[in-house]
Amino acid sequence: MNYGILDFLTMVGSLGLFLFGMKMLSESLQKVAGDKMRNILAAMTSNRLKGILTGMLVTMVVQSSSATTVMVVSFVNAGLLNLVQSIGVIMGANIGTTFTAWLISLLGFKFQISALALPLIGLSFPLLFSKNNKRQSWGELIIGFSLLFMGLDFLKSSVPNIGENPEILSFLSNYTNLGMGSVAIFIAIGTILTVVIQSSSATMALTLVMCNQGWISYELAAAMVLGENIGTTITANIAAAVANVSAKRAARAHLIFNLFGVFWMFLIFKWFIGTISDHLINMGAVNPFENPEGVPIALSVFHSSFNLINTFVLVWFTPLIVKLVTKLIPIKDAEEEEFRLKHIGIGIMSTAELSLLQTKKEIIIYSKRTTKMFGFVRELFKETNDKNFQQIFERIAKYEDISDRVEVEIATYLNKVSGHDLSEESSKRLQAMFKIISDIESISDCNYNLARTLRRKKEANIWFNQEVRDNLNKMFDLVEESLQIMNANLEVGYTGINLGPAYEIEERINQYRNGLKEEHIKNVEGNKYKYQAGVIYNDLFSEAEKLADYAINVSEDVAEINNLLVKPTSQGK
Repeated sequence: MNYGILDFLTMVGSLGLFLFGMKMLSESLQKVAGDKMRNILAAMTSNRLKGILTGMLVTMVVQSSSATTVMVVSFVNAGLLNLVQSIGVIMGANIGTTFTAWLISLLGFKFQISALALPLIGLSFPLLFSKNNKRQSWGELIIGFSLLFMGLDFLKSSVPNIGENPEILSFLSNYTNLGMGSVAIFIAIGTILTVVIQSSSATMALTLVMCNQGWISYELAAAMVLGENIGTTITANIAAAVANVSAKRAARAHLIFNLFGVFWMFLIFKWFIGTISDHLINMGAVNPFENPEGVPIALSVFHSSFNLINTFVLVWFTPLIVKLVTKLIPIKDAEEEEFRLKHIGIGIMSTAELSLLQTKKEIIIYSKRTTKMFGFVRELFKETNDKNFQQIFERIAKYEDISDRVEVEIATYLNKVSGHDLSEESSKRLQAMFKIISDIESISDCNYNLARTLRRKKEANIWFNQEVRDNLNKMFDLVEESLQIMNANLEVGYTGINLGPAYEIEERINQYRNGLKEEHIKNVEGNKYKYQAGVIYNDLFSEAEKLADYAINVSEDVAEINNLLVKPTSQGK
């Protein structure tokens, strides 16, 4: 055999260059059109046709159905899409991924685009050093496109020649004459290859090269394409493994959709590929069963027609698919208090901008749960039963411990995102997010400090008179209002924020705190309550005011992103 380890590594390296080119092309396209894609997905309705068109368009742009479905799972996880909408987008992604096969079939084997690759890289290389992010992205796009076809060309030349090395196919020869058994085996091979390579487009390219070199027949190549349709669902299901229930259901719907498609195609497989061959021959094309040159076009027709038919048949059964995945993945009575990351625990998105969108959703939940923690503090303030008091205190302590961990996890994620290319606006958002999570964690610290002070009060058997209790309840009401305003500012976005209400409530809290201090000093001098009770009373309203300061900081952090921050003259800070 004339095929050694160096030749094998050359083939693997060629596949690696192809994958790298595809990744570079995909990421640069998303940078160029990232906002538009985000707006398209965010604006999705339950209209199934729009969902299919959206999934098809986005997949054609990013050149990977896996990237699209992972994106969809992430958006379902973030609440941007519901389950019905996600199924439509996933169906469209299956159609969009066939674009890669046509691209390779029409260009990769007919024209020597690789001959133009180096000149294209030479022309676009200076763009990489441009200070303009858009021009950089265009440079990366052209280079990625060039590398993709260079990789494909290297792959064609590095695949061993069957005529010179017939023993290469000796292990496959035992499985090529088993009728539908052979089809099933090559469906499994296509599935495994796609799972390993993590790209159905790359597996399709490899399949086309194998056909072009005479490794496998048109029939077995079509079987591998069916396997690729199953394998491509694995990525989304892996991504959804740590996501919420809705995201898991979306990923499982993708798997069910593709499995059912492969099942019905398997039943009519021989007739279907024969019909395609007959039509192509009638149109003057080469018979794919007899000549390897006819396989790429025939395989592209098979891939597209299968996914189109499967989509337009199953789209009418979307409600049934939703019911099925809902039964398969029921909502468990998991402990609601788990501060598990819901939106950013599934890995970096295909672009940094999309990752920041996920992070924003995570921060909103983080903020709301920290606000809920303040509600527990208020319960603790009113509780008189020792056992209940201890349970609430332990709950607050648990929230504080997990809050610290969530801050670290979000910060770690943001650090990963910062390693990617970011637009100027996205860089501002990322820096603001670091400040926001720090301030939210400080709110959590304040909540825990309030709880510890209340525990000191209980352990010392200190009782507040009605006037003191009323004063503290009023302070807590003001703080709760400031937290609600903070949450509203986080949700409204980065452009429509209004700091007016935030500054108004801060001023009211500061003035009330100042009034309580003056009154407290007089009460201590007049022996209206014991000194130790006065210390705890002072600690409580002072810590509550400090908590509100962090709440206004969060609103200011959001406003700073677009230079909307104009601080009024503060009278109490």
